[in-house]
Amino acid sequence: MNDFWFYTELGFTHVLDPNGYDHVLFLTALALPFSFGQWKKVFWLATLFTLTHCLSLALAAYGIVQVNSDLVELLIPITILITALLNLYTADKAQASQKAFRMDLGVTGFFGLIHGLGFSNYFRMLMAEEEEKTAPLLGFAAGIEGAQLVVLLAVLTLSFVLLQWTPLSRKYYVWGFSLVIALIALKLIFF
Repeated sequence: MNDFWFYTELGFTHVLDPNGYDHVLFLTALALPFSFGQWKKVFWLATLFTLTHCLSLALAAYGIVQVNSDLVELLIPITILITALLNLYTADKAQASQKAFRMDLGVTGFFGLIHGLGFSNYFRMLMAEEEEKTAPLLGFAAGIEGAQLVVLLAVLTLSFVLLQWTPLSRKYYVWGFSLVIALIALKLIFF
């Protein structure tokens, strides 16, 4: 059971690590188009991201997949950039349609696989000494999910406050923050 809690804390700090802010950037871009009234959709997107992120880690922990870390470190900011650019494209469109949500699910699941691969080499080294890998993987997933919910709650709260108490429209709010995230992602890609 100690392994479970150790890996839960590791998953939580993995998401909230100030030096690895790419995770928070992706989650922020993911949540920007949604309101508190759409919290269930945001929850399912985050949960799918956690599941696919951890699937990559499980494949690495069991030695099924090995990746070129330089390639994955390039792909992660590209996923952030694409998510921000999708926000720019859809900011003035309704996010309520099932078709749009299915697309969000597909993109988020795929990007979760990529983000999980970014941590997979380190995670594989951690798991090398573990005989039983299920509890650590579940603990890590629980930590990731908990931290992601903290980030998403913060983003949805900030969105609510800014949109309720300022004259800012949702469209320009999403555009503004998505543009900032896109610029940060470009910096991560090229510098």
